[in-house]
Amino acid sequence: MVRMATHVITGAGSGIGAAVARRLHARGDELVLLARDAGRAKELAAELPGARTLVGDLAEPERLSWAFSHQSVPERVDSLLHIAGIVDLGEVGELTPKVWRAQLDVNLVAPAELTRHFLPQLRLSQGQVLFVNSGAGLRASAGWSAYAASKHGLKALADSLRQEEQANGVRVTSVYPGRTASPMQLKVHQQEGKEYDAADWIDPESVATTVLTALDLPRDAAVHDLTVRPGRRSR
Repeated sequence: MVRMATHVITGAGSGIGAAVARRLHARGDELVLLARDAGRAKELAAELPGARTLVGDLAEPERLSWAFSHQSVPERVDSLLHIAGIVDLGEVGELTPKVWRAQLDVNLVAPAELTRHFLPQLRLSQGQVLFVNSGAGLRASAGWSAYAASKHGLKALADSLRQEEQANGVRVTSVYPGRTASPMQLKVHQQEGKEYDAADWIDPESVATTVLTALDLPRDAAVHDLTVRPGRRSR
């Protein structure tokens, strides 16, 4: 009997994370979905029958280890998929420390802490850590300083982790999507004061295809960085 891979996923509730979770669930893989609270965990479990859940709030990375110590965590992990994220735009002259810390905690510190927690399992399986980063992780624009800083930091985390874990057989991939049609993108447009049309941007399913391509690559190769850009604009 062929053993299905086990994936720990953040951000499975919407956008890219939901698309990736659906695709992996449809092919029979084992899913462990991180939820911020028990209510959200129940919703995720109902959406993807058979999936397991873990409760832990990425906004409080210092409490994740404590939260997991009170739950049953998977003994085997083949991939850890960091897809959750938050964004709040604003110019440097306006952003408060609270806004900075919120984005750094969810987008950078929590992925680092989750990776630390699951590295023993990933080393045993010679698994993969995949970070869904952003185009903002490669360049920063006006109004994007805090979000871009968190994503530049995520790139640094991935690059360091890759070198540190290569000898252990753990692959590390960063995916840098451009603007993707999702609830987060709607929020961005609202903050920018722009009209939102999902048809202008990448379909989350297209990014999910990119993620699965990296995960399914034979073991004799590794994808380090993948950039995905919108292929067309309606206007």
